[in-house]
Amino acid sequence: MNCFSFYDKFDMLCENELILKITEKHDGDEIMLPFYYYDIWVDGRAVGKISIRIGSNYHSYYNGNIGYEIDEEYRGNHYAFKACKLVLQVARAHGMRELILTCDASNMASRKTIEKLGAKLIETIKPPEDYFAYYDEIEEKRIYRLGID
Repeated sequence: MNCFSFYDKFDMLCENELILKITEKHDGDEIMLPFYYYDIWVDGRAVGKISIRIGSNYHSYYNGNIGYEIDEEYRGNHYAFKACKLVLQVARAHGMRELILTCDASNMASRKTIEKLGAKLIETIKPPEDYFAYYDEIEEKRIYRLGID
């Protein structure tokens, strides 16, 4: 039985032109952390998605606490950065004081977003074979820590 409780007050988050609308709340399991999953809206258009994973476990070190994707035609507008800033309040409300943020070593756009948030690089490492999302050609991950208190 999972004891995690979601907060309904985070079903919609807004900052200026950017709005996050909840699409899913997942309780988590032995591998996946509980998470909030949002569509990212700007000026009435869905431009991408973001999730905030609450807590930490073995797999979250390689998967990170935040996942995002911006649709190709909307990239370059800092929407991922703005959406990340918005979901930090969700993590804080759940008692988190730091987050692990990750990206593929070759993903320069995500690297810039993570570093703009103020996260500090811990290491660059190939995830181990017992990581739930491992596959033979998995790329090295840049692992960052972001303090949020």
